[in-house]
Amino acid sequence: MAHTLPDGRTVAVAHDYLTQRGGAERVVLSLAKAFPGAPVHTTLHEPEATYPELGELDVRASSLNRFGPARRSYRAALPLLPFAASSVRPTEDVVVASTSGWAHGFRAEGDVVAYCHAPARWLYQAEAYLGGPMRSSAKGLALAMMKPSLLAWDRRAAQRPAKYLCNSRVVRDQIGEAYGIEAEVVPPPHAMDFDAPRESVPDLHDWAAEGYLLVVSRLLPYKNVDVLVEAVRGTDERLVVVGTGPEKARLQAIAPPNVRMVEGLSEAQLRWVYAQARLLLAPSLEDYGLTPLEAAAFGVPTVSLGAGGYLDTVVDGLTGLYVEAPPPPPSAPASPRPPAGPGTPRSSSSTRTSSARSASAAASARPSPPCDRAHRAPCRPGSASS
Repeated sequence: MAHTLPDGRTVAVAHDYLTQRGGAERVVLSLAKAFPGAPVHTTLHEPEATYPELGELDVRASSLNRFGPARRSYRAALPLLPFAASSVRPTEDVVVASTSGWAHGFRAEGDVVAYCHAPARWLYQAEAYLGGPMRSSAKGLALAMMKPSLLAWDRRAAQRPAKYLCNSRVVRDQIGEAYGIEAEVVPPPHAMDFDAPRESVPDLHDWAAEGYLLVVSRLLPYKNVDVLVEAVRGTDERLVVVGTGPEKARLQAIAPPNVRMVEGLSEAQLRWVYAQARLLLAPSLEDYGLTPLEAAAFGVPTVSLGAGGYLDTVVDGLTGLYVEAPPPPPSAPASPRPPAGPGTPRSSSSTRTSSARSASAAASARPSPPCDRAHRAPCRPGSASS
């Protein structure tokens, strides 16, 4: 089965791996709706770990997918992924590759249009991805050893697509720096429908009436969820964390009683969680900030870092507020705001905690951008997208 264009060409969708829930996987679902019947080529597919709707598609995984440990931890499979990616050979005339590391290198027979969420973070933003210097952990040391060969593979793979699209101005600049390629910005759609059915989450029933602060994120070091957890400790604020990832166990161990963590939500449950929130917190330097758009669909404003992809999806003072950069240490040059581009995320614990406490203070002030909060009417980002 395949999707056929009016001119007779067949279309397929490709994605790095379908082993988690995130914005990139939502894009795959949107592409599948745009090209009904198109097969989805990937390296790994773990149905229980990603959106169940993906299981309804014609997903075609590489032979690496036969190995359970690889499906359960794509990071552990990193040394094998270049070979797995190179073994994926779509035969359709056009392949739309949703990529942040691997799908742009699939050996398609037809034309490839790359929709790039970001050049591989583990190569071009390694310390942010790992949460510290590469040589400070066993994972970092292993990555440092593999990096030269992975970089060579990635740069060869980047020459395969006939066209590059990307999700934000930040990523457009990153693609130019990494590959010398000029990409076109095409913001992805969000999948939150204000009018669709909602299903309550039992673990949050008693918090629904008064609302809560919300963060929706994969639990990775660079997402800074730990900083938000510490920021609300000892306060009256309630924080709901939606997501899972390698940081899950550590966050559960340090979370105070006013922090609750949930995962594996259905789309109806996620809509309910957004609708009950007072404020979305977005503390990490992102390539594209999708969650503020999802929150805005329910009239929920965002406090975000005033940098990176959030510059495309949060309108300061309209759909949310930007958090200013905290004062730098004495040895660093003063900078009143993070740069409006890819930049380098600050990694010191004091800086990150200061930024998170700024967000918590803003949350306590209960900012009211001009969204219809009483009736939960959607915010309208307007010119937020470039």
